[in-house]
Amino acid sequence: MSLANPLRDAILDKLHSGQWRAGDRLPTERELSEQHGVSRTTVRKALLELKQQGLIEQTVGSGTYVAEHAGLRLGQRVVQDSSQTTSPAELMEARLALEPAIIEMAIRNANAADLRRMEQCCAEAEQAQTLEAFEHWDAELHQAIADAAHNSFVANVFQLMKTVRAQGDWGQLKKKSVTPERRLAYQAEHRAIVDALRERDAARAREHTLAHLLHVRQNLLGV
Repeated sequence: MSLANPLRDAILDKLHSGQWRAGDRLPTERELSEQHGVSRTTVRKALLELKQQGLIEQTVGSGTYVAEHAGLRLGQRVVQDSSQTTSPAELMEARLALEPAIIEMAIRNANAADLRRMEQCCAEAEQAQTLEAFEHWDAELHQAIADAAHNSFVANVFQLMKTVRAQGDWGQLKKKSVTPERRLAYQAEHRAIVDALRERDAARAREHTLAHLLHVRQNLLGV
């Protein structure tokens, strides 16, 4: 393992904890070298990696500083790491908790463009020639419903879930579980959800959403 990795991780810990914030000046290369018992070359390597990630900035003659948008980039890094470690079972548990819960927000805030986007996702999924294309438009529909809530936090959470769906484990399970009959059932369930949203029927939309997710979980995981 590179000697730069422990130093890089130590700096990341201070950034994550808020001990070092945007604009703060980091210790000098010499100070970091002495504090962590590594060479100046190792320090430069660790700092270069953090600089390439946009977390720090270096000014000749002045020093090394926490970058202005370091917090945003750290958040993006956490999202990426989470998407790679979340299992299909964890994803389904989260979907069952979250998707029915945002229905009222979607019904309250959805506009005509949102509903057209949902209709397009349904149509594209129904016309998809491959399972991969169907899965893409399936994910886009659920993202469209989340986006219809017009809440940036909700939209970002669903974007993460869509990223997890693109991981290999989910794709392998889908290939094993989706038969032509099940795909037709999913398409009908999608249409029922969108119809209820268009009619602003929150109870029916929640009921259809929950039933659909339970159906998907049973087919994917057998529970």
